[in-house]
Amino acid sequence: MDTRRTTRALATEAVHAGRDDLAGLGLHAPPIDLSTTYPSYDSRAEAARIDAFATTGAEPDGPPVYGRLGNPTVARFETALARLEGTESAVAFASGMAALSAVLLVRGSMGLRHVVAVRPLYGCSDHLLTAGLLGSEVTWTDPAGVADALRPDTGLVLVESPANPTLAEIDLRAVAHACGSVPLLVDNTFATPVLQRPVEQGARLVLHSATKYLGGHGDVLAGVVACDEEFAGRLRQVRFATGGVLHPLAGYLLLRGLSTLPVRVRAASANAAELAARLAADPRVAKVHYPRIGGAMVAFEVHGDPHAVIAGVRLITPAVSLGSVDSLIQHPASISHRIVDADDRRGAGVSDRLLRLSVGLEDVEDLWSDLDQALGARSARPARPEAMAQG
Repeated sequence: MDTRRTTRALATEAVHAGRDDLAGLGLHAPPIDLSTTYPSYDSRAEAARIDAFATTGAEPDGPPVYGRLGNPTVARFETALARLEGTESAVAFASGMAALSAVLLVRGSMGLRHVVAVRPLYGCSDHLLTAGLLGSEVTWTDPAGVADALRPDTGLVLVESPANPTLAEIDLRAVAHACGSVPLLVDNTFATPVLQRPVEQGARLVLHSATKYLGGHGDVLAGVVACDEEFAGRLRQVRFATGGVLHPLAGYLLLRGLSTLPVRVRAASANAAELAARLAADPRVAKVHYPRIGGAMVAFEVHGDPHAVIAGVRLITPAVSLGSVDSLIQHPASISHRIVDADDRRGAGVSDRLLRLSVGLEDVEDLWSDLDQALGARSARPARPEAMAQG
């Protein structure tokens, strides 16, 4: 079924997608199928289904075959995410990095190992490309240079918008046009389909670290790629061969997380916008990065010691990751982007004084009180005119 053909609003899809058959089954909550294997008394038919999967990567008709090939609970999450992103299909993996690795392996298997990418990206994505761990070769460029960076063996153009951790934004439609026939992959982790749907701007592939906003509660590790069915088939084949499967319990938690995604993102975004405004007016803060698209992430550079801010928070949790119902803060140059070469990191705008704040659902006054005391004593230094920088 083409998941893009729907007239239901995003909030309705978030609640009902992947669950539409439950009432007919006499169920209200989705079941969790923990089986690793499934019985079949017709081995000839089973062989035919496996042959079909090996040819196209399409999900087998009929009952499941084996947990590494597919799982009914995970499939519900995949269906729901595809509906939210407006794609034909989605394929879930054990982590966001497993999902990105699968995309690179698919293109590499076709002899298309060259990747064009725009910094900044999530630090581990940057490292995976730069180190060539999967046999890929990367050309780093700015958005305006994408077309000139393409080669006959270019298999992928990769961008993240808003970007991690600077929240820089890219004109996705312009980049998609520059890509020509080369697939554009957009890491949509920060924005989520609540704030933008990259396929509507020309992207072919949408990547999520589902660990973040899609799960939303800091208790599940997962990744997912939303795409057309043809590419999904190739991703399923890589997932089957490499074993980067998502556990059914994680699939269940993600499906549950999607049901509140629009509410969570909008509420956290309101908090983030208020904190960004207060930080921009604060003399202890040198610069604030907050995207035009909005969202629940804020990055800011301090005049003082960023490590003292990390050590000083009491309500906000000093930890990596993001997108949870509670607020998290971290120092990218020390943690999430430490693996990126220091010159490359700074060249992408990730300064040593930059802090990344994932704003949660707490009362905004409590969050500001915690930030205020963690920033330390106020000085007479005036706020700079450029204090608020749009991504």
